[in-house]
Amino acid sequence: MARIVVAGGGAMGASIAYHLALRGARDVVLAERGAIAGGSTGKAMGGVRQQFSTAPEVELARDSIRFFEELGPPLYEQVGYLFLATTEEGLAALEARRETQVSLGVPVERLSPGRVGGLIPGLRIDDVAGAVYCATDGVADTAGVARELVRRAAERGVDVREQTPAETVKADVLVIACGPWSAELASRFGVELPIRPLVRQLLETVPVAGLPRGLPMTVEAESGFHFRRRGERLVLAMADSEPRWGTEERVDETVFGDRLERLAHRFPPAAEARLERAWAGLYDMTPDAHPIIGRADDSLYLACGFSGHGFMQSPAVGAAVAEELLDGESSFDLSPYRLERFGGETLFPETIVL
Repeated sequence: MARIVVAGGGAMGASIAYHLALRGARDVVLAERGAIAGGSTGKAMGGVRQQFSTAPEVELARDSIRFFEELGPPLYEQVGYLFLATTEEGLAALEARRETQVSLGVPVERLSPGRVGGLIPGLRIDDVAGAVYCATDGVADTAGVARELVRRAAERGVDVREQTPAETVKADVLVIACGPWSAELASRFGVELPIRPLVRQLLETVPVAGLPRGLPMTVEAESGFHFRRRGERLVLAMADSEPRWGTEERVDETVFGDRLERLAHRFPPAAEARLERAWAGLYDMTPDAHPIIGRADDSLYLACGFSGHGFMQSPAVGAAVAEELLDGESSFDLSPYRLERFGGETLFPETIVL
C-alpha cells in the first residue's frame, strides 16, 4: 500500500490521519514540524458552528457536529451560537442565512429580544432587533481535540512525528494540511496556492464572577465582535479594521480599550473585567474564504486554506479526504473546493469569517 504523509499536526492534519487509519490505511505518517497543536489550532477561539452563509460550508460543519457531540465535555460543550442583530438590515441578513441553514437540516431558531434575554441573563438587549440561535453549535478545547485525534490515529498505527518537516519524509502521496504554511510547502513541489496568512488575535479576561455555565458563543452580527466562556474567563475577538497580512504573530494592544468597551456594553456583568492575557495566531485565507481540497497531482493532495473554519470542519473534511484518497472518490461533494476554481470567477464567496 502507498505511503501517505500528512503535513500538519493541527486538527485538520490529525483528522485526516485518523480517518485514513480508520479506513484501513496501513502506512500513514503524520509529520509536524513543531509540536502537535502548536500552531493555529492551539491558538484558536474554539467555536464550532454550522451557521455559515453558503451551502457547502454549512454542510461541512453540519457533518462535523456528530463527532464533536461524541467527544462531549470537557473537549466539547454544546452551548450554542447566538448571532445578535442591532439593525433591521442585519436581522434580514441573518434570516436569509437561517433559511439556507434550516433547509440543510441545521436547527437554527429566530429569537425575539425577549427570548435572547431569557437565554443569557445579564445580556444587554435594549438595542437588539432580533437574533438567531443554534443550540447544537458550541465551543471546544481546540488543542485537546487535536491531541485526542492524534491519540486515536496513533492507536490505529499512524506514525506520529513531531519536530519533523513533512518534506523530509519519503512519501508516495503528500497531503498538505498545514494551514498558513501550506502555500510555502506546496511551492517546494512547484504548486502555487492562493493562500495568504492573516494575523488574528484573542483577548482573555480575568475571572468573571457568576458566568452562566451555558453561555453560548455570542456574536454581534454587524460588528463581528464575539465572546465565549472559557472556564471562569471570557475570550473576546473581533476582526481588525485593517487586515494584518503576514506571519508576524504580534498582539495589537491599541484595540484593548475598544474591545473591553464592547464587552461592557453587550454584557454588563463583565463591565469591570480586565484583560489577563492576549495572543495572536494565523488564518490561512483564500480569495473566497473557502478551503482548497483535492489533488494537485498524483503525489500531492491539498487540504488547506480554511480561512479560520478548519478546526470546526476538520471531522467531516478528514473523513471526506480519507475516502477520496483511498477509494478514488468521496461521498461528500468536494467539487466546490478544487484548486481549479481560481482560474475563473469566484462562485460562492463565504461572508461569515469571524
